[in-house]
Amino acid sequence: MDVISSKVKNKENWQDTIAKYQQPQRAKSIGQLLNTLLPYALLWYVMLKCLSISYWLVLPLIPIAAGLLVRIFIIFHDCGHGSFFKSRKANNFWGFITGVLTFTPYQYWRYEHAVHHSHAGNLDHRGVGEVWTMTVNEYLKASRWMRIKYRFARNPLCLFIIGPLILFLIVHRLPMGTSGPRGYKSVHLTNLGILMIALTMSLLFGFKTYLLIQLPVLMIAASAGVWLFYVQHQFEGVYWERNANWDYVTEALKGSSFFKLPKILQWFTGNIGFHHIHHLSPRIPNYFLEKCYKENPMFQDIKPITLLTSLKSLTFRLWDEQHNRLVGFGYLKKFKSL
Repeated sequence: MDVISSKVKNKENWQDTIAKYQQPQRAKSIGQLLNTLLPYALLWYVMLKCLSISYWLVLPLIPIAAGLLVRIFIIFHDCGHGSFFKSRKANNFWGFITGVLTFTPYQYWRYEHAVHHSHAGNLDHRGVGEVWTMTVNEYLKASRWMRIKYRFARNPLCLFIIGPLILFLIVHRLPMGTSGPRGYKSVHLTNLGILMIALTMSLLFGFKTYLLIQLPVLMIAASAGVWLFYVQHQFEGVYWERNANWDYVTEALKGSSFFKLPKILQWFTGNIGFHHIHHLSPRIPNYFLEKCYKENPMFQDIKPITLLTSLKSLTFRLWDEQHNRLVGFGYLKKFKSL
């Protein structure tokens, strides 16, 4: 067994240790709604006013609004885990509201994300809610057309710019997958909510004005969000295993990264960089993740990834089962069959 996961498993009653962090505090949750949604609304108002003068005044504000939209998505994410409020109704209500703002159907996404948490790092259960990743052997056996599609999908331009836009603008508008009637209903209701906001903004300020602000904000936020998710599960030393040897605790601590970000980015991303703790216990609200990390040395042995070291993840394309590591396409040169 892995040394790090063994330390946690052998720690007497480690579930009890993290239990105290799993209790949402209404005041903190409401405070987070206020310090996120109100600045986002205010920034939209300022950008609308600036747009009447010059779009150049709007441009510096767009990344800030995108950062707030990422933070809204973290609230949405916590609601999906039932960790933002104690009340299921409150989680579902705010999950829907923040889902409309982030162009993501709440119940539909909630189901897919639950699948991700139950199978992350499991090579025999890849697919739902994850970045498409093939093993070296799978790639070598794939048809030429499949290889072309895979190389396109793993290209950074597609993965972090084109893909996120398609995901949030198109894929999330279509009821697909196996989320069932509740998930499909969620898609339709979210689409209706987005349409109502778009129509209202268009009637008040014009459709072009709405697009000039909403599209770049969504594009930057979506790209940042996909990058966060990618780095959280595709990094040097990541743990992936076949189902027979897959272990939940090891996956959480070694299959999910500790992405150590500057404080301002940590705030905008709602502490999601403490992803190893989040995967160990998704019921911990985002505002308690850092506290859990600091108060429990058992979680501090994980080597952090920084903004600089995270760039190495851009080179990863395939999983090499023989050596248990992620590799780039250059690794394939060793195979004479190519």
